[in-house]
Amino acid sequence: MFDTADLPRGSRGGAARRSGLVLLGILLFGTLALNSVACVKTGHVGVVTLFGRVTNRTMGEGIHLINPLSRVHELSIKTQEVKERAAVPSKEGLIMGLEASVLYHLEPAMAADVFQKIGPGYAEVLLTPNFRSAIRGVSAANTASSLYSDARETIARQIMNDLQGQVQPRGVRIENVLLRDLQLPDTLKQAIEAKQQAQQEAQRMEFVLQRERQEAERKRVEAQGIKDFQNIVSEGISEKLLEWKGIEATVELARSTNSKVVVVGAGKTGLPLIFAVDK
Repeated sequence: MFDTADLPRGSRGGAARRSGLVLLGILLFGTLALNSVACVKTGHVGVVTLFGRVTNRTMGEGIHLINPLSRVHELSIKTQEVKERAAVPSKEGLIMGLEASVLYHLEPAMAADVFQKIGPGYAEVLLTPNFRSAIRGVSAANTASSLYSDARETIARQIMNDLQGQVQPRGVRIENVLLRDLQLPDTLKQAIEAKQQAQQEAQRMEFVLQRERQEAERKRVEAQGIKDFQNIVSEGISEKLLEWKGIEATVELARSTNSKVVVVGAGKTGLPLIFAVDK
């Protein structure tokens, strides 16, 4: 078996140096190989920098081959939320507590520009200040009652449109703005609720009056029908007809076999009254 101890001292030193160089080469190659591969996590985009300079290359999810001297900075492109609670003025100058949130995500195509000009904390630097400004601007242009009523959705859209104009050209896409809570002064809240209750009561009374008008119209039509019927009947009953019906009734009683009491009628057209007496 070959043993380095059998070699001359100079030969043993050269072999050790060669072994060290081989080991160093293996370590260097392994380091370069590892640094030449980058893995971008799901829901992120990779921004490549070389010697501190942002390159034009961005990488999507997965494994990529890169320059060993480059670095990859990951930015999330997932939907994220920023919540804001602030005391904002209304059009009347009242101070209200407003809680809102904005849903947003980073545009992958503009990730390198955002990283270079704003940095990875773009939400705190760009989005949050503009969100606060949009909230205050829109609330100051609307009354407290409109903020408290169904117009809140319209106000949320106004905030969203204002915010989109400020941040979307910079690479931040606004998905939605939600008004989560609104705290009004107690006196104003009670006044608004009383007004809404009065409006509901007025609508209810209008419904009652409409129903009563319909019922009165129904009764009028019914009374007119009864009146028309009576007119038709009275026009069909003449004096001659009544005399004839009286004669018929008298004849029927006279034909009866029962004992009768006859009372002679008075007047020219008076008919005799015949009372039947049972046997």
